[in-house]
Amino acid sequence: MATWPVVTGDIVTSTIWNGLPVYELSTKSGTTYTLASGDEYQKLLVFTSSSAKTVSIPTDATYDFPDGTAITILNNNAAGNLTIQAVTSGTTTISSAGATSAAPVVGAFKAAVCIKTGTNAWTVSGAVA
Repeated sequence: MATWPVVTGDIVTSTIWNGLPVYELSTKSGTTYTLASGDEYQKLLVFTSSSAKTVSIPTDATYDFPDGTAITILNNNAAGNLTIQAVTSGTTTISSAGATSAAPVVGAFKAAVCIKTGTNAWTVSGAVA
């Protein structure tokens, strides 16, 4: 996880902090991945497989991400879409582009953010279909 600068006094200068978030890259080369502890905060999950990929969001019983958690996903390959789905579709609800119980698809070289909005509830926003 990225750390903020330690500052003495009340002044933060641009040489200490420029206000832009810096993401730690976490490369995933497989075709399936389930979100886990440590994927949140300032981490960018970069998926590189040239095949179709699936990212699954677990139920709160498996790992209870805090409400407001944002997980950023990048499909970094020209071939193979990335689908975001629930591990247990009857338990975890994913909403995207106004559709409930959606399985949003992230196209090539596109990104999306998964935001936890409540108990077993997530909204996916970004370059999704």
